[in-house]
Amino acid sequence: MPDSVLVAYGTTNGSTAQIAEAIAEVLSKEGLTAEALPAQAVESVASYDAVVVGGGLYAGRWHKDARRFVRRHRHELAERPLWLFSSGPLDPSASERDIPPVPGVKKAMDRLDAKEHVTFGGCLEEGAKGWVARMILRNGKGGDFRDFTAIEEWAARISAELGAAAPGRS
Repeated sequence: MPDSVLVAYGTTNGSTAQIAEAIAEVLSKEGLTAEALPAQAVESVASYDAVVVGGGLYAGRWHKDARRFVRRHRHELAERPLWLFSSGPLDPSASERDIPPVPGVKKAMDRLDAKEHVTFGGCLEEGAKGWVARMILRNGKGGDFRDFTAIEEWAARISAELGAAAPGRS
């Protein structure tokens, strides 16, 4: 019975971590054992029944920690239910329409038979690390475009799907 879920994430400035924590919180409220961890800190996924992996998008690529996590754990991930998410657009587009995964994430989805991918809006605020982030902010393109209602609804769907995969779960 799937009941232990890892939510691993790659983030630079913490906004993807907050999305991962929100997902883990919903899964926990739904009766699953869930924890959100930085992707680079995870040594094994063997003790988890299901995995959610998320990464911030930077210049059309998933965060390096998310990419490395998926590559490093690909054999174990292929054996469990897997969901992927991206965070990135610094505009309301992710709330207005479905944004397909970037090519590298699409390739990982296909290779690992991931159940679903979703793109959530990103967040870039004053104090962000990196010269590109500072340039974006200087050009007035920052802000918080995360939709936590949509994030929580997606997490609830994951929980329902895991519950459906486990007969007898109440």
